Amino acid sequence: MRYFNWVLRALLFILLLGFALKNDQPATLRYFFGYEWTSSLVVVVLIFFAIGALLGVMAMLPNVLQQRREIARLKRDLHLANVAGSAPGAKEKVNDGAADGI
Repeated sequence: MRYFNWVLRALLFILLLGFALKNDQPATLRYFFGYEWTSSLVVVVLIFFAIGALLGVMAMLPNVLQQRREIARLKRDLHLANVAGSAPGAKEKVNDGAADGI
């Protein structure tokens, strides 16, 4: 699996390198008030891809942090329930619904 991962990375690198070599013509971005920025097309695409990825991660961050807090709370509650609810050496039987015919 490790070798497959490296082969996949090498193929992706070669693909992106070919994309960069094919798109090396200049691109001009025109802003307000007559401001212009001229750079290679691949640089412009890379910058806007990075900005989009960063905005996506930032939009997702509050949900991820909320889920981490909830998982930590649930783990703590489970640990407290296991410590408080079980006697030493006693095992609790879990009903999974198989005996009920469900």
